[in-house]
Amino acid sequence: MEKPKAKTLEVIIPGYRMHSQMFNNLLDGIKESDALTRIENKTNHFTWMVGNLVNCRYWMAGIVGIEEKDPNESLFKDGKALDENAEYPSLDVLKKEWHKISPILFKKLLSIEETELEQPYELGMNISYVQENKLNMLGMCIDRESYLFGQLGLMRKILGYNAVKYDTDDKLGY
Repeated sequence: MEKPKAKTLEVIIPGYRMHSQMFNNLLDGIKESDALTRIENKTNHFTWMVGNLVNCRYWMAGIVGIEEKDPNESLFKDGKALDENAEYPSLDVLKKEWHKISPILFKKLLSIEETELEQPYELGMNISYVQENKLNMLGMCIDRESYLFGQLGLMRKILGYNAVKYDTDDKLGY
C-alpha cells in the first residue's frame, strides 16, 4: 500500500480507498428507473446522493489545489437540495465522473505536504473546536461521503435490492 507523504493523511487514505471501492458496489445492479425514486416524496433519490458523492470528490480536489471542476456542479455544489424539476445525469455519467476525478485526487493526496494541510481553509461553520484548515476539511468531506454511503445502502434495501457487498477490487488503485 502506498503511503502518503503527510503522516496525518494515513488516517484519511484508507477511508478514501474504501469509499472508492464501495462506490461501485453501491451502484451495482441499480436500474436507472429506480435511481430517481423518492420514498414517500420525502427522501433524496439515489441519483442525487450519487451526484453529491461525486461533487464531494471534486470539492476535495479543489481543497488541495486541483483545478478540475464537476461538470454537474450546478446541481450538487454545497449540498444543494434536490430539485424535483431538474434533469439529473444518469448513474453511468456520474460513475464516469467519479472514476475520472478519484485517481487524480488520490495521487495528489499521496504527494501533499503536511504544511499545505495546515493551511487555513474556511469551513464557514464557526465551530469553536474545529480548526479551519485543509486537513480538517478533507476529514469532513470523508465524513460526508460516509453519510451518503449509509443513505445509499439503506435506499438499496428500501428499493428491494440486495445489501451492499464489501467486495474489493485490487486493480482499483485509488
